[in-house]
Amino acid sequence: MKVYVGNLSPSTTDDQLRKLAATFGAPQSAEVVRDKMTGQGRGFGFIEFANDAEGRAAVAGLDGKEVDGNKLKVNEARPKKSFGGGR
Repeated sequence: MKVYVGNLSPSTTDDQLRKLAATFGAPQSAEVVRDKMTGQGRGFGFIEFANDAEGRAAVAGLDGKEVDGNKLKVNEARPKKSFGGGR
C-alpha cells in the first residue's frame, strides 16, 4: 500500500520519513519529493508498505501528528494521473 504524507517541513529527509513510518511496520520505501532545481523538499512524500494493514496503521497513526511544527496530512496515495501526449 502506498501512503501520501503531506505538510512535511522542507528540511525533512527520506531517512526521517522512513523512521516515522517504521513505528507502524516495515516500509519498503520512503521518499520525500524534491524540487529539481534546488533539491529542497516540496512538502510531501510517499511511503510504501508491503501490506495494507501496515499502511492503514500508518495513516491512522500519522494523520494529524505534529512533526517539526507541522501537522501532517496522511492518506492512501491516489494513482498518478495520465496526461496523454502520445501521437
